[in-house]
Amino acid sequence: MKKIEAIIKPFKLDEVKEALHGVGLQGMTVLEAKGFGRQRGHTELYRGAEYIVDFLPKLKIEVVVSDAQLEAALNAITKSAHTGKIGDGKIFVSEITEVIRIRTGETGDQAI
Repeated sequence: MKKIEAIIKPFKLDEVKEALHGVGLQGMTVLEAKGFGRQRGHTELYRGAEYIVDFLPKLKIEVVVSDAQLEAALNAITKSAHTGKIGDGKIFVSEITEVIRIRTGETGDQAI
């Protein structure tokens, strides 16, 4: 099993959700996040004063998938979150050794 963590632009959430649902994934966790990468934030004007916004609003999506679903999920996220502009985000994949559904006690792929 793998855990996919994707950092995306907030307005892309619905597209990513629909794309993941389209490849058969049912659940995800979404967290509000702030951060910056190469774009280093941006400057804004407020009441005539210019200031730097270091941390930009992002969303972090977490999905745990079986090894067989990994490539389809990665393709779905990559295609649906892509704008071609700086700040599109990143995807991280890590190994999951165990999953347990608390309600039923199911483990492994059945618990996803």
